[in-house]
Amino acid sequence: MEELKIPAHVAIILDGNGRWAKKRGLPRNMGHAEGCRTVERTVEDAARLGIRYLTVYGFSTENWKRDAEEVGALMQLFRYYMKRLLNIAKKNNVRVKMIGERSRFAQDIIDGINRLEEETRDNTGLTFIIAVNYGSRDEIVRAVRKMANDCVQGKLEAEAIGEETVSGYLDTAGIPDPDLLIRTSGEQRLSNYLLWQLAYTEFYFTDVLWPDFNKEELVKAIEKYSRRDRRFGGVK
Repeated sequence: MEELKIPAHVAIILDGNGRWAKKRGLPRNMGHAEGCRTVERTVEDAARLGIRYLTVYGFSTENWKRDAEEVGALMQLFRYYMKRLLNIAKKNNVRVKMIGERSRFAQDIIDGINRLEEETRDNTGLTFIIAVNYGSRDEIVRAVRKMANDCVQGKLEAEAIGEETVSGYLDTAGIPDPDLLIRTSGEQRLSNYLLWQLAYTEFYFTDVLWPDFNKEELVKAIEKYSRRDRRFGGVK
């Protein structure tokens, strides 16, 4: 069997929690809860496979438009999950980072996010990045505003702005771009996720609903990635 080329950075769009619950006659929130357990297993699987960065789409800027009851339940689940994640991170030497605009969350959730980042920042294993209240267009708009403000203050010359400059103002500054994007549940769109960062990323779509995703499915995605010829527009 050909040796797997393990991608340094895998990004995932976790799709299908609601459909997973509906198929079983369960409330949507049960699907989200099961999806969180799948995230936990995937973090551990990714770390053992040698993946260095794992980024998941946890809660988008558009998710606020969902039913208020569902959003409230998601916030409660997030509170519970952050406590579990801290233990998982310590057990597996995982560093946790959140990207997105966190100021919209309740203060106790912001405090929980800050604690997660602070208490895991010295861990040297997998870096687990969760996109919460994240939308790529919002991220880019915020980055442009920061750059414009720095130009006005004389901290940045407009003529000096290049791709590296823009990358340095994004939420993912200092994190390498994803090598592989996985989206579950059969949908084939980016949903406003890491639009700048995914410019040269390999895409893998699967019909598997997120709560059913497992190590075998992760390895399938990596196998497909391993067989692709990544030339970045160059000529062999």
